[in-house]
Amino acid sequence: MPEIWTRNDRSQHESGLTTPDKETTIATTEGSRVDNKLSRGDFELFDRQPQTADVTEELLRSLGASEKSVSARYFYDQRGSELFEAITQLPEYYLTRTEMALFDTLADELRAAIGADCALVEYGSGSSKKIRQLLETVAPLAYVPVDISLSHMQHNARELHRDYPNLHIYPTCADITRRFELPEPVAQLNKVGFFPGSSIGNFSPDQAVEFLSNVARTLGTGSRLIVGVDRKKDSAILEAAYNDSAGVTAEFNLNMMKHLGELLGVDLAPEKFVHRADYDAETGCIRMFLEAVEAHEVEANGARIRFSEGERVHTESSYKYAPEEFAEIARRGGFRQVSHWSDPNDWFSIFLLEVVSD
Repeated sequence: MPEIWTRNDRSQHESGLTTPDKETTIATTEGSRVDNKLSRGDFELFDRQPQTADVTEELLRSLGASEKSVSARYFYDQRGSELFEAITQLPEYYLTRTEMALFDTLADELRAAIGADCALVEYGSGSSKKIRQLLETVAPLAYVPVDISLSHMQHNARELHRDYPNLHIYPTCADITRRFELPEPVAQLNKVGFFPGSSIGNFSPDQAVEFLSNVARTLGTGSRLIVGVDRKKDSAILEAAYNDSAGVTAEFNLNMMKHLGELLGVDLAPEKFVHRADYDAETGCIRMFLEAVEAHEVEANGARIRFSEGERVHTESSYKYAPEEFAEIARRGGFRQVSHWSDPNDWFSIFLLEVVSD
């Protein structure tokens, strides 16, 4: 499966990642542990050595293809992160505020459904707004943020540990699209996965099934998963969210080309592209592109990258689902639906799922 980086909880990620030469468990415990049992306020980093691609090789291959497509993780240099934060505040961008309001409404139900003393496993830890909201709601015994960007994740996890000193926190460096081993200290706890922000929509339906299958195997039979899902709705609402009147999303998309040029050491001329985002009602998918307004080419690392007039570089997909459609995706991925909630406008859904096979 391709590496997925989400649109809704965007924050600064590293485009290139280096890892130690061997698998490591890095103990920086601020509490104490006795006989491998949980104690008060642990903080311990687990590095599962995820495989990462060579950035230059990947970009030259992606931009040199007949159908150009670039991983959405390249949105996130410092400027891209700032722009996405601005996007979440736009009047057209309903996703973040709708989901957070829905979590507020569901606090008592989620607390009752999940129970106490669980390990909360967040897939793709980004901005801490939503996880803080859920930590207050659920009050888990342990929190396991999982991300491929080790330093970024560790920084966020330490900030959380300062604010929640009694919470056991075990940041885990791993590729969320693959099966990985959870930290040993949470092995005997009930597991609850957390995948907010309609991030599941960045996968194609078949990729979403594969992702959920890996989550099911990682968490284990009987474990639960909280997942945010953007719903199908009027195309005008969807397209406005990705084509805002202030042009912030366009600037965000164009900033990717600037970032790619910096990574390759060349000028990819962002001014020669325009932002495009279209909704395909048949597939239920918003697709975002950078479209060349004129033919041009650049040389990077001995390779020539050519763009013809009107050629598009695919930068992101975001699939939307009716509740029954996503319930079927979950079933194929090894989950049963426990509960499903939507906001009053039926714009966004939160699902509580349970693993039935691992």
